[in-house]
Amino acid sequence: MTKTQGNNSTSTTENGETSNETDSDTLSTVDRAVINAFQGGFPVVNRPFESAATALEDRGVDITPEELLNRIRTLNHNDVLSRFGALVNAEEIGGTATLVAMHAPKNRFDSVAEAVNDHREVAHNYEREHPHLNMWFVVSVADADRVETVLNEIEQETGQETYNMPKQQEFRVEAKFLLDGPIADGDIDCSDIGPTPEPINRQTLTPPERDLIVEIQGGLPISETPYHDVADAIEADPSWVIETIARFNLEGKIRRVGVVPNHYSLGYTENGMTVWDVPDAQVETIGPAVASLPFVTHCYHRPRHEDVWSYNFFAMTHGRSVEESERRIQMIHEIMNEHWDVTDDDWDSLFSTQILKKTGIRLDERATANTVS
Repeated sequence: MTKTQGNNSTSTTENGETSNETDSDTLSTVDRAVINAFQGGFPVVNRPFESAATALEDRGVDITPEELLNRIRTLNHNDVLSRFGALVNAEEIGGTATLVAMHAPKNRFDSVAEAVNDHREVAHNYEREHPHLNMWFVVSVADADRVETVLNEIEQETGQETYNMPKQQEFRVEAKFLLDGPIADGDIDCSDIGPTPEPINRQTLTPPERDLIVEIQGGLPISETPYHDVADAIEADPSWVIETIARFNLEGKIRRVGVVPNHYSLGYTENGMTVWDVPDAQVETIGPAVASLPFVTHCYHRPRHEDVWSYNFFAMTHGRSVEESERRIQMIHEIMNEHWDVTDDDWDSLFSTQILKKTGIRLDERATANTVS
């Protein structure tokens, strides 16, 4: 089997345009330090940019709180960042999401993509390199039973079968895109600054918690007092907002707070989904080993589909060049080989060739369905 990768003479941006350039080459040393430092662990306090600037100064980066605020604002304005704020863990908020694959015939590809994308439950949709399953999308719903309904509708509209691949086990979800420069390991963590609330063993949300999640899902205001601004927007007490976000961080409802880079702007144009036919008895051992690789952003155990899809293990990588991606995939391959003799038929790499839809997972309905007064 020949493993193929995408042609990276151009990269596809989120608005469907193509570009040969990346912004990372023009970023200053301080900008690089900011991006590396705060892809997580941003302070949850009244004036977070003061604590964050102090943390950078402790690592040799000379910057004031005002300069840090303005740099993040500019990086966001220039689309170097997708947003600034909390990365909400949708699974912990309520509802469910699943990965789905299907075949879109070449002569009907655009119409099939349009039919799929017209469903508001479809959050992400990518064209990927595969001789049969060339369209991959995420369905996000408030009620798990709704998944089957959506897929049935898509099959009726397109005349194509869908293959549902729900997550059976998660080994890693941590998409960090680090740059050459200061704080290259991204190891600043200010999340322990501020309140230390006790986690609550409760799966549902209260109405105020729902309002908070809906307000921050698209990002925080880039201001001196972002949490106060959120409190004003939802008519809540600022101290409650700060304590609740800190608690959600501890409970896993929020994965992290910080800057969320636009990885295409940083040059990470190689989006490779590696898939493996791992012996079932080895999944529990191999999962943590692969997930420990710093460049693996997502790592899951998913179901096979007989006679159509033989792979049960997914590891997503992102690279800045074909060569870098090949090296990273080889490192995954070496881990696999430590546990069983991997043949060419045991794996594949599906690189994205086009973003068909990327709206993010809408949490409004999922949070509301999981809210108890």
